[in-house]
Amino acid sequence: MIKDSGVAGQATYDKTVERLLAKSNARGVIVFGSDQEVGMLMQAVRRNNASRWFSWIGSDGWGGRSLAVDGNEIEVEGSVTVQPLAFEVKGFRDYFLRLTPQNNKRNPWFVEFWEQQFRCKYPGSSWTPYNDQFNVTCSGQEQLSPSEFEMEAQLQFVSDATMSFAHALNNIHTDLCAGQSGLCDVMMPIDGELLKDYLVKVNFTGLSGQDFAFLPNGDAPARYRILNYRQVERGRFEWKTIGYFLEKHLYLDSQSSKRIFNKEQIVDLKYRWEEPKHPDSVCSRPCHKGEAHHMIDGSACCWTCSPCHIYQYLPTKYACVDCPLGTIPSYDRQSCVEIVIVYLRYTDAIAIVAMTFASLGIIATGVVMTVFIVYNNTPVVKASGRELSFVLLFGIFLCYAMTFILVSKPHETTCGAQKYGIGLSFSIVYSAILTKTNRIARIFRAGKRTSKRPRFISPRSQLFICGAFVAFQNAVGVVWLLLRPPRAVAYHANRDDHQLVCSDAVGAWYMVGFTYPIVLVVICTFYAFITRNIPEAFNESKYIGFTMYTTCIIWLAFVSIYFSTEHNIQIRIATMSFSISLSATVGLVCMFATKLYIIIVHPERNVRQSLLAAKPVMPSPKLTQCYSSIPSSYLSNGRQDTAHSTQSDYGDLEMVHRLRPSASFSSSISRSTCATQTLTNGTSTSTQTLDLISKGADDVQL
Repeated sequence: MIKDSGVAGQATYDKTVERLLAKSNARGVIVFGSDQEVGMLMQAVRRNNASRWFSWIGSDGWGGRSLAVDGNEIEVEGSVTVQPLAFEVKGFRDYFLRLTPQNNKRNPWFVEFWEQQFRCKYPGSSWTPYNDQFNVTCSGQEQLSPSEFEMEAQLQFVSDATMSFAHALNNIHTDLCAGQSGLCDVMMPIDGELLKDYLVKVNFTGLSGQDFAFLPNGDAPARYRILNYRQVERGRFEWKTIGYFLEKHLYLDSQSSKRIFNKEQIVDLKYRWEEPKHPDSVCSRPCHKGEAHHMIDGSACCWTCSPCHIYQYLPTKYACVDCPLGTIPSYDRQSCVEIVIVYLRYTDAIAIVAMTFASLGIIATGVVMTVFIVYNNTPVVKASGRELSFVLLFGIFLCYAMTFILVSKPHETTCGAQKYGIGLSFSIVYSAILTKTNRIARIFRAGKRTSKRPRFISPRSQLFICGAFVAFQNAVGVVWLLLRPPRAVAYHANRDDHQLVCSDAVGAWYMVGFTYPIVLVVICTFYAFITRNIPEAFNESKYIGFTMYTTCIIWLAFVSIYFSTEHNIQIRIATMSFSISLSATVGLVCMFATKLYIIIVHPERNVRQSLLAAKPVMPSPKLTQCYSSIPSSYLSNGRQDTAHSTQSDYGDLEMVHRLRPSASFSSSISRSTCATQTLTNGTSTSTQTLDLISKGADDVQL
């Protein structure tokens, strides 16, 4: 309430009511004001057609006062107010009823009370706005009737206040005046601070029979009657006591009234005749779980509710806050809980399949390597190039072993091994294959142009070339590790995701390790293509081609899958494991299966004569003419040389016997006009080239 001091007009009260009506859910209003102000407010409520809408809670300034409710009964009905609890001053009622203007001249306002009570003008009284209306003269013999007289209910407080000063002054006199009658010098003039100190210490039984003492803060004891304004009968309104508050204790039950000096019986709270229960009064309804309060106009009672996002929680009820990545709100939305971390485990089905496949590959690689070691000096092993074959098998073994590193829990160590190992294992495999295909291509290319032997085709040179290819990948791996140190990080493909991954598994960073092997694959495929027309008997060229064509298909599929599984790193890693193992399997099967078949199943073919017994290539008429012009001694010597040649080294031996009738006379042919043979399959190859290929790898020097 705005304190109007009797100045505010109707517009001020109307505006107050309109402001209250603007909050449709707020029906309970606490009013601090005087009885006069409350009366004006109730009139404004009636003017705004809100007579039965509000439920009022009042202060002691208008609780129980008739001025607030007279004429406003419908508007005030249901109000709950408080009133200071006062008890009757014993004997004062009888004393007051005996007073008359003649015997109570010490009270200058008693004549006005007399005139107002009996509605007459007392002889000799001063003019007032009230007695000017009275035409009857008071006789002074009028009698106050007990039934018509209603005594002020708060008289006890006046009595207690007077008695407090009396006791304080008496205590000062007793302590400071040493029994002297009347005021002593110490009390003239009275010291205010001294009087206050004695006032707060008084303790006495008042004229009402109640004990009185000030509280430590100087307040009087808190004693209140709780009142409810209601219809007791249709059209008849009264203030009814519904409870008491006595010195920190609240009494609302009906039995408590018996303990409070037999005061009137407590009754239950009632709102309106038609609506006994008080209505709910809220400016805003409580928000549901997961909704934030947004205060309106700085009000502590009015807000709007806004639902939090599915990934937000409420640290306070006033604001929704996003949970950090990797967490989601708890059930009660009071905190965030961590999403279960997901990573590829050894116990996952896809990991088990990948490791099983890799384990079988490792076993197969071990079997092949064992066979090659046992049959190290046989023609088939020698013809395949022993040194590069073992390098190739070692690279295939590393490819299979990478699966176990890839499915391990991400950690700095495993992440580093992945980054370094995926490129290294592939580079070893395809460096060995590239060295093989490059040697074959260089030999045939040189044979078409010159009779000179190509350089760097010895086993030592081949190992050096292969090592150089691998060394470049090692450099790439080391630089990559230094520039981007490996670490395990949390990855969130979406808001519900929480994966533990290696940092470089996210995005296309693993392609750094695959780039160089892809280049090797492309080059190997190119060499496999250009050597496709080498005579059919040289089966390794054909198998290298099969290996590279199949590998290209696998890698094309892998790259597309790699970039389409960024949302699920576990699937990406598993796919990478399968792709690496499949590539290794293709190389193992295509490059070694037929050799193992001959070595184990048909050992009778694992001799030089057997290798040379394959279907011959028929020479052209021109080549036949050249053969006929050669002395018979050359031919016989050629057969003898062939018969006495050793089986120590047969590099690319399968192709040799297809490209020449005898190696011993190739040098003679190379110096004749028939130095170039035209084979039936259309391939032209110099005899010098055939001679180089026919020699074992160990026989060729730089």
